[in-house]
This record gives sequence, structure tokens and C-alpha cells, in this order.
Amino acid sequence: MLTWAARLRRTPLPALVTGGLAALITTGLAAAAAPVAAAPPVLAAPAAAAPAVVAMPPVAAASAADPPDVICPPSQTTCEVWDDEPGHGGGPGDGGPGDGGGGGSATCQWDGEVVPCYDEVLGWFHNGDGCYYKLIEPRPEGTPDGFDWYVLTCNGGDLGSQRTELLDAPPPGFGTPPDPAELARAALASIDLLPPRVAVAPRRRIGSGLVGLPVWMWASTAGSGQPRHYFGPQQASASDRGLTVQIAAEVTRVRWDMGNGTKVTCSGPGTAYESDSSLAGKRSPDCGYHSGYPEPGTYQIQATTHWTVSWSGGGESGSFEVTRTSGTVTIEIDELQVVTQ
Repeated sequence: MLTWAARLRRTPLPALVTGGLAALITTGLAAAAAPVAAAPPVLAAPAAAAPAVVAMPPVAAASAADPPDVICPPSQTTCEVWDDEPGHGGGPGDGGPGDGGGGGSATCQWDGEVVPCYDEVLGWFHNGDGCYYKLIEPRPEGTPDGFDWYVLTCNGGDLGSQRTELLDAPPPGFGTPPDPAELARAALASIDLLPPRVAVAPRRRIGSGLVGLPVWMWASTAGSGQPRHYFGPQQASASDRGLTVQIAAEVTRVRWDMGNGTKVTCSGPGTAYESDSSLAGKRSPDCGYHSGYPEPGTYQIQATTHWTVSWSGGGESGSFEVTRTSGTVTIEIDELQVVTQ
């Protein structure tokens, strides 16, 4: 025999309406249509003692390049997730989903125990009365204009305490499931993405380079013991109301600004120059300014790593890009002097 929970998962709500719950709805509709002298059904919104909920605005889907609500300041190693309307803090048992601070990590409780704020079968939990609310769709025939029927599962989700109720407004905390893209950006905020440590050859402290000769560039991960924080891959996750989103972040290219208007894009961190290697005096095998500088001068070189953040969860997936930019390194280029006799 299927449990009530199993039947809920396998039976559409319209079918439930035609079952045992239909009698309750029919009774309520009859009362709603009866003369004023008749005892009316409960049509008011939930009790005024329940605090109002400030709904979180939906976050736009992440685009492929630099989403506006993910900012990676150069002065810190973590990215920040900005929200136009952050949640408001509340004490235990207050409000409903969306009340908690920190970007929507609300806490729902019943009888001293934490319960999910959202359940795909039962609906949205309301801390004020300890009931889950599930909107009955489509609206049963005969439902008065401006009202909707809800299935209430009370006592913290006890399937034996279900009833239907006709309301003129959604209860506090009622809304849509969490946005997977928003959770992906929250997961990103939990990891460190370090700006690259850049180096070039020729090195200024050793000597100047020459016009027209190749320049090597590479981004070092040495010194911190955390190479994954420079180029990845890194993984993280974030959860809210029963939904978990996984992310994977990895540098897919490095964009070098050579200080003279020239940009060079490399697919990886590059190869460090070693004066005693077989490649000394040749072009870099994977990341270099191969044609060299056309004019002498002192140039400031800077590199930007482009991280691709891929995410999946809640039956959805996507990706977006964030960047980290290094400090500058100086290179000096001199004219090639030709000695004649």
C-alpha cells in the first residue's frame, strides 16, 4: 500500500481535488456561496500575529561574461555576491522563507527542530502556524474571484494533519523555489580565487630586453601552497530549501596587457623561462609576445585570468565568467646596437 506521501508524489493535485479533499473544497465553496447569515468559511489571510515577509527579488540568470552581481575586488581573494534587496534578520520561529539574512538562507522551525522551508510535494512552510502550504492548481471550478485553494499540511509536515483552506492572499513565506543560478553565485562566494602572480623574461633586475626579440610571460602559482586557488579546478556547493547546486571553477585563458596597447591571450599559465634550458633564446612554447616590442621603452605588463564557473542543480545548468587581475611587472626594452668596424 502506498503511503500518503507516495500518493502525493505520484498523483497530480487535480486528482487529489477529486478525491477526499474534494469534499472539503465543495463544502467551502457551498459556504462561500451561501447567504450572509450562513457561517462563512475562513477567508482571511493568516493571523496578523505572523510577521510580514520581505520577498527576495529574483536574480537574473547568469550570463556568459561578468554577471553584474558577482564582483571580485582586487583587494581580496573572494568574490562578492551582491543583491539589490538583501533579506532581513529575524529571531528563531519568525517569518518564513526569505526572512533570513545572508542572501535568503532562511531557517524554518517546528517544535524546536529545523525543517525544510520548501518541499516539492508539500509546498512552502510558514513558521507562524507550522503548516506547509501547497497551491491547488488548476483552480477548482467555482472558486470565488480573488481567492485560491491551498492544501495545508500542519504540525511541521505531518501528513495526518492535512486540510484545505480558501485564502484571499498567499500566506507569509509563500513563493517560488530557490533560483539555482543564485545558489551558484553563492557557492562561488565561498571559495578563494587568487589573482595571478606574473613574471616575464627578460627580467628588469637582470637586464634589459631588445627591440624585436621574443618576450616570455608566465603566471606563477608558487609561494602560497594553494595552486588551485590560482588556476583551479575548484569545486563548491550551496544549498537552500532542499535544493543543492554544485559549481566547478577553472581558469580557461589568461589575457596579457603588454603595456603598449598589445594584448596577448594564452590558454594556460605559460612556461617559466630558464636560462640554462634548451629553450633559452627561443620563443616561449605556449605564452609569449613572439614578435617582441617594436620600440624601446619601459612597459608595465599585467595579466588577467578568466575563470569559467560551471554549475548544475535543480535540473538546470549554466556557466558564467569572472576575472582576477594581477599587479604590474616592469620590463625595459632597448635598441639593438649594431657595432661596425
